[in-house]
Amino acid sequence: MREESPAPEKEGQSGNFIHTLIEKDLAPGGRFEGKRVHTRFPPEPNGYLHIGHAKAVCIDFGTAEKFGGLCNLRMDDTNPTRENEEYVDAIKEDIRWLGFSWGDRFFYASDYFPKMYELAEDLIRRGLAYVCELTPGQMREYRGDLTHPAKSPYRDRTPQESLDLFRRMRAGEFEDGRMTLRAKIDLASGNFNLRDPVLYRINHLPHHRTGTQWCIYPMYDFAHPIEDALEGVTHSLCTLEFEDHRPLYDWVIEHVDLPAKPRQIEFARLGINNTVMSKRKLRALVERGVVSGWDDPRMPTLCGLRRRGYTPAAIRSFCEQIGVAKVNSTVDYGFLEHCLREDLNRHARRAMAVLEPVRLILTNYPEGKTETFEVENNPEDPSAGTRPVTFSRELWIERGDFMEVPPKKYFRLFPGNEVRLKTAYIVRCTGCEKDARGRVTAVYAEYDPQTRGGNAPDGRKVKSTIHWVDAKTAADAEVRLYGRLFSVPDPDAGDFLREVNPESLKVLTGCKVEPWLVGAKPEERFQFMRQGYFCADCRDSSPRRPVFNRAVSLKDSYRPKAK
Repeated sequence: MREESPAPEKEGQSGNFIHTLIEKDLAPGGRFEGKRVHTRFPPEPNGYLHIGHAKAVCIDFGTAEKFGGLCNLRMDDTNPTRENEEYVDAIKEDIRWLGFSWGDRFFYASDYFPKMYELAEDLIRRGLAYVCELTPGQMREYRGDLTHPAKSPYRDRTPQESLDLFRRMRAGEFEDGRMTLRAKIDLASGNFNLRDPVLYRINHLPHHRTGTQWCIYPMYDFAHPIEDALEGVTHSLCTLEFEDHRPLYDWVIEHVDLPAKPRQIEFARLGINNTVMSKRKLRALVERGVVSGWDDPRMPTLCGLRRRGYTPAAIRSFCEQIGVAKVNSTVDYGFLEHCLREDLNRHARRAMAVLEPVRLILTNYPEGKTETFEVENNPEDPSAGTRPVTFSRELWIERGDFMEVPPKKYFRLFPGNEVRLKTAYIVRCTGCEKDARGRVTAVYAEYDPQTRGGNAPDGRKVKSTIHWVDAKTAADAEVRLYGRLFSVPDPDAGDFLREVNPESLKVLTGCKVEPWLVGAKPEERFQFMRQGYFCADCRDSSPRRPVFNRAVSLKDSYRPKAK
C-alpha cells in the first residue's frame, strides 16, 4: 500500500508508535523491564547513505537518545559482491555529520562469521537445517504457491550428510550456486519466508575484510538476528519490508543459542517524489556519467545534499516532522526544501551576488569617489552584526533588473523609473548602451545624493529595491544552479534514466560577488540577496576560483498543512 502524503504531520501530532511499544517493554512486567534500551544502525557498505537512510539513522540513534540508551553502528557486510571500505568510511562520516555518535560500539557483521558458522552447524546437528542442491531456478520452480507447498528432494538428508556437505562448502569444494544451506521450518507455510529459507550460499568473490578466508556467506535473515543478539540489542528497528521476515527473525532467535532475545519493530521507509533512492539506480547514475559522482549536489545521497548546502539541522528537522508511521507514503520534495529554508533563513549570512551582470553607470556620481555602507549580515539575527560594502560610480547589477521596454507591473530599472539600491541610494534610469547585436552592455542612471541609506526625504515612494556590487572591488565567481534531477514526480514508474531533467544544472561563469566571499570556507552557507541560498563548493571552490552551489531558491512553494 502506498499513499501520497504532500503534507506530513509532526511526530507530536501523529505519535511515535515505536516509543509507545518501547515504553511498554520497559514498564513493570514488560519484555525488557529493568534493561537499558539498545538499538543499532546496520547499513550494508555497498553504496552511500541517502536521505531515506537519514530517517533510519534518526530513528535508531534518536530512539536510543530518548531512552538514555545505546546505539551501535554495524556494517552489514555479509555479501562481498559490491562492498568495500570506501563506503564504510563514507557511512561513518555521514552519521557523524548528522550529529550522532556510536562511541566505541562499531562492528562488522563479518566479525561474527566464525560464530555464525558454529551456530549453523549446531542447527544441522539438531535436524533444523540441511544442505540443498536445488539450483536457483529449481528453487523458484519448487517454491509452490498459496495452495501448494514448496518442495525439496534434499529435505530428508541426515544431519551427518548435511554436516559433511556444509563443511565441504566451507572448504571451497563447490562452485557458486551449487549448494545452499536451508532452515527446516515449514514448506507449507503461508509466509513464504518460512518455506525452508536459505541460510548460507556459496560466493567465491574476495571479501573486503576477510579476503578469501570464506567462500560461504550467511543470508541477511540468518545473520541479522544473531548480530543483534550478540551485541545485546533490545530493539531491532527496521523498515516495513522486513515485517514479513519477522517470523524468521524470531525463529532464529528461538532456535540458536544466543545471549539475548531482541525485538524487531518495523516502520515505514521514506519515499520522496522527483528522485530515486535505490542503491542500484543511484549507482547507475554514477557509472553512466549522468551525475559527476555520489556527491553530485543533485543526488539524494547525504554527501550530495551536504555538498549542495543542506545542513544536518534541516535534515534532522525534516525526519522529525515527517514522523514515524506504519504505512508507506511519499513526501513532497518541497517539504525537504522548506526545512532547509527555515534553517538557513535563521543562520545564513547575507551577501550580494550578481549572477548575470551588466554594468550600471551613475553618470552624476563623482569619478574616483568611493563610499562605504554598513549592510546587515542577517536581519533574523541582530547579533550577526554588519559588514562594510563599498560603493562607487560603476556597479554591477542583474541583467534582469533592467528592461528598455518593460511590461506592465515591472518596477525595476527602465528609462525614467526609480529604484532603490540596497542600503545605498535611490537612482533614476536614464538609458542604456547596446552592442552591434542589440545586447545591452551598460545601463545609465543618476543617483539622488539626498537619499543616502535608501530613504527619500521628500517621502516619494519607490516600489523596487535591487542588489548590486561595486565594480571596483567585486570578485569573479562561478555559480552552479541546481534543480531537481528528474523531471517527473515518480521516476521509478518507468525507465528512470529517460526521466533525467536536462535543466537540472546550469553553470554561470563571470558572476560578480562581494570580495570577502573569495575567502568562503568549504560548505559555508549564505543567502545571496534575491537569489537563494548558496554554499561554497567543498571540492572545486578556492580563493582563486570561488564556486558556489545553489542549495535552494528563496521562493517557498510548499505550504505546511494547517494545524
